[in-house]
Amino acid sequence: MRTFRSASSRSASSKSAASRSAALSPRERRLIAKLRTPLAVQRYLNALPYNTEPPPQGATLRSFRGVVRRGAAHCLEAALFAAVVLEQHGYPPLVLSFESIDELDHVVFLYRARGRWGSVARSRDPGLHGRLPVFATPRALALSYADPYVDYTGRVTGYAVVDVAKEMGDYDWRLADTNIWKVERMLLDYPHRSIKTSDRRFRQLRKWYREYRAAHGRKPIDYKGRERWTPIPDEFLA
Repeated sequence: MRTFRSASSRSASSKSAASRSAALSPRERRLIAKLRTPLAVQRYLNALPYNTEPPPQGATLRSFRGVVRRGAAHCLEAALFAAVVLEQHGYPPLVLSFESIDELDHVVFLYRARGRWGSVARSRDPGLHGRLPVFATPRALALSYADPYVDYTGRVTGYAVVDVAKEMGDYDWRLADTNIWKVERMLLDYPHRSIKTSDRRFRQLRKWYREYRAAHGRKPIDYKGRERWTPIPDEFLA
């Protein structure tokens, strides 16, 4: 069983977002007002503890409201948090979903700025956080995750750009007080486009990753293209 590790116009998104703002609590409104840009949202998520879904509660898929209340997020929760916040500032609620050979998938919030694509994300892996808006296409952005995805078991095999609002219809994925598992099921079932990467490079990266972990006891961050990453959480820089 898998699990998780084209845009509408901004003006239309802003109009619908305004109609939903009445359902937000004062605390939620203040937070959204503060987090006006993708980079601001990324920094906020970097400061949150990663939701490791500990017992007794176990697995969760919290809405934006749930993340605000609990103060922690895993990758899909973070992507949906970013989608709700930035939707209020005119960004369509798009996510970029990845598939991997080990069925530990990943999801990031996807946005476009000045004609280029960037992302906002939270992860247990340093290289799977956000990207600056410098990519010509969503596919190019997706490929920037291919090398950092390689670890003991992972390898990207596909990606999909998904408009969450369009796919979920009237389902309350933004502010629900309960787990929103229907979003995960939708993403797992959504058709993904294939990403093919070099078998030789994949083997080299896996060997390098294993040797680095054995020598240093931590996850590597020195990947080609790191200058296109957004800031990563301090926990990976110690």
